[in-house]
Amino acid sequence: MKIKRKIIKIDEELCDGCGMCVPDCAEGSLVIIDGKAKMVSDNLCDGLGACLGSCPTGALKIIEREAEDFDEEAVEKHLAKQKTDDAKEVPKISGCPSAQLKTFTPQTPCQTANKPIAMAAGGGTSSLTHWPVQIRLVPPTAPFLQGADLLVAADCCAVSAPNFQLDYLTGKVVMMGCPKFDDAESYVQRFSEIIANCNLNSLTILIMEVPCCSSMNGIIQQAIERAGKSVPVEQITISTQGAVIERKNW
Repeated sequence: MKIKRKIIKIDEELCDGCGMCVPDCAEGSLVIIDGKAKMVSDNLCDGLGACLGSCPTGALKIIEREAEDFDEEAVEKHLAKQKTDDAKEVPKISGCPSAQLKTFTPQTPCQTANKPIAMAAGGGTSSLTHWPVQIRLVPPTAPFLQGADLLVAADCCAVSAPNFQLDYLTGKVVMMGCPKFDDAESYVQRFSEIIANCNLNSLTILIMEVPCCSSMNGIIQQAIERAGKSVPVEQITISTQGAVIERKNW
């Protein structure tokens, strides 16, 4: 039944699709579709505005209008479905190469340094220690995560930073993804499980200067809070040309 009540309104012109509002909506009523925040359904929004403070552009506000009444039962069903959908995304060992966990043994810096110059210049050994690398494909139970120095990198960083492997990847386990186009809540859940169970040695966040990348910081912060376990974090921001703009620890 429709009633006049408070509900969230999204200004699509102001919304840049950063996704920072999504994890703050406990009811799961916000999603990012085609680079913009969208309401899944009126009856999933309680109108309390917990998401307002996380929006960097002011695209969210509370208004009063005719809308379906808030439905707690519908919220429970929606959240249960989200968990089921997330579980389906956890990769299982199958014939698909992207779903098969693999651990590699990269060459040590000493071995690389002793290569003939022609070989080194022509493309040396990769610093990648495992497969897969996409956040959505790496299960929290992956053995290479235990005690790891974890690098969480926004996808575009690998093609922006001229020495990505040498400067950021060497000695680390990497998980890559796009905080703008992927599901932020599933990221929060996955990283909270990893932080809670994998005894990470350190965590490095590598993002670009563009606004949509900044939500990766919020995702990791929420994951740490949800895990209830601390881990040393270094956050590195690079320009679209790969230059380091900021480095900070928290």
